[in-house]
Amino acid sequence: MPSLNFKGKALVQNFHLLVPFHELKPVKAKSLTAKPSLHDNLVVHGDNLKALKALLPYYHGRVKCIYTDPPYNTGNEAWVYNDNVNSPMIQEWLGKVVDREDLTRHDKWLCMMMPRLKLLREFLTDDGVIFISIDDNEVHWLRALTDEVFGEENFVEQFVWKKSYGGGAKERFVVRQHEYCLMYARRKELLSDLWLPPDEDAEARYYKYRDAKFKERGPYRMKPLEATKSMDSRKNLVFPIKGPGGAQINPKRQWWWSRDRVEAALKNDDLVFIKTEDGYSVSYKQYLMDEEGEKRGAKPFSIIDNIYTQEGTADLRELFDDQVVLQFPKPVDLIKRFIYLSTEADKGDVVLDCTGGSGTTAQAVLALNKEDGGNRRFLLIECEDYADKITAERVRRVIKGVLKARNEALQKGLGGSFTYVEVGNPMHMESLLKGNKLPSFSDLAGYVFYTATGEDFDARAINKKTGFIGTSTRYDVYLFYEPDLDYLKSTALTLDMARGLPKGSGNRRLVFAPTKYLDGIHLEEHRIDFCQLPFEIYKAIKPKKA
Repeated sequence: MPSLNFKGKALVQNFHLLVPFHELKPVKAKSLTAKPSLHDNLVVHGDNLKALKALLPYYHGRVKCIYTDPPYNTGNEAWVYNDNVNSPMIQEWLGKVVDREDLTRHDKWLCMMMPRLKLLREFLTDDGVIFISIDDNEVHWLRALTDEVFGEENFVEQFVWKKSYGGGAKERFVVRQHEYCLMYARRKELLSDLWLPPDEDAEARYYKYRDAKFKERGPYRMKPLEATKSMDSRKNLVFPIKGPGGAQINPKRQWWWSRDRVEAALKNDDLVFIKTEDGYSVSYKQYLMDEEGEKRGAKPFSIIDNIYTQEGTADLRELFDDQVVLQFPKPVDLIKRFIYLSTEADKGDVVLDCTGGSGTTAQAVLALNKEDGGNRRFLLIECEDYADKITAERVRRVIKGVLKARNEALQKGLGGSFTYVEVGNPMHMESLLKGNKLPSFSDLAGYVFYTATGEDFDARAINKKTGFIGTSTRYDVYLFYEPDLDYLKSTALTLDMARGLPKGSGNRRLVFAPTKYLDGIHLEEHRIDFCQLPFEIYKAIKPKKA
């Protein structure tokens, strides 16, 4: 496969590995929940690369759907390159606005996107997907980059979104009405079929016929059984069908169905024969309801129509007293479409948006849950100062209800909760050595658990009394730590502490502590692998590959 090269690529392609883990600090006063938790819906304020790295121990391999709306690099957005890569060239880029006159703007944009895409891939479940909004300024480079990060074989679709129904007076040559949204899967072979909700307008237009099955299956429409386009010839799809009066009806090309399926349809009265000049045509009945009594969904088209940019502005204005608080937010219905395609209502699927903006993705998740009784969750990250006053405030208002809203459900409130989180200090080895800016117990627990096991961390498993922080495939993991330098200087794993460890799952024990007063014989007797804090020097401890 041809490779993508750009200035700075060699410097940033592994930069996501060098980004330190940071503390995540819930802010109760800005949250809408009785008990702030990193397992709640989240609005995270901070640089999205740092926030993603900090969330990785909690959500590695657990996100079903990612939506992101990065800068389009139009030259008019005033975005700034801020990744502190250790390179003189990139250090020159820091803090400078990327505009249309910048001859390296495409290189800078790709350098910004690459580490974020690599981190985002780590969040996806094996059957998870990512949607990336973009326009013509960078779509060609983005396709090449996502092919490299996710694999060309995992490309699903490049949706064309017809975002406007009018024209722009400033356009010199062609009135451009569209943008794109790229869809990639973590592992495309595990991706389920994609369906949209039933289309009520289509029901009225197409499902016009009734038969004896109407009470169980609803009305039906007729679809040709004969293939209407050239296909690879398959002999098992070419055979006569017995029609009215014993007529033998042969296809000009081939049927869509096999002989066994046709015979079953004949037996169930699911075929319709229509008289033509030269014999009969054959159609099959497609009922509105499937055999389980559920309405049939619709296959998504690659062109998305009838959802316009203006709707996104209207969605936001009705929540903020008709004020325009942010320009060009995406419509709620557009994001709902992507979430519906890629998640299941009742599986607790997690939706991540690392460019949270006005909070559209959060509202889309809550609205969809309200409609289908789902329990999806959202993780939003926003780096700008308006994360509280716009992003989180929108979530507060849609949860509580907006009396002037057009939508009745939104008037009453969509319900739910969320925790507001600030990205805190980096967790460096120097901090532990010097006692400066020591992380909290839960932050350090998430860090050491993930870096040592490579598995996701659940803070709800923590038992500070015993030091237990979670179970991995190979280990029961323990941490003896307090964010206090005197504690770190005076605490060691002793024989009494080893004897007092819970029986746990029966796995070996991985114990983190400032030091130990046990020899190898006693460690082995109690099935303990010991890791001394500072923990960075023990990052090599990983699960053995089968």
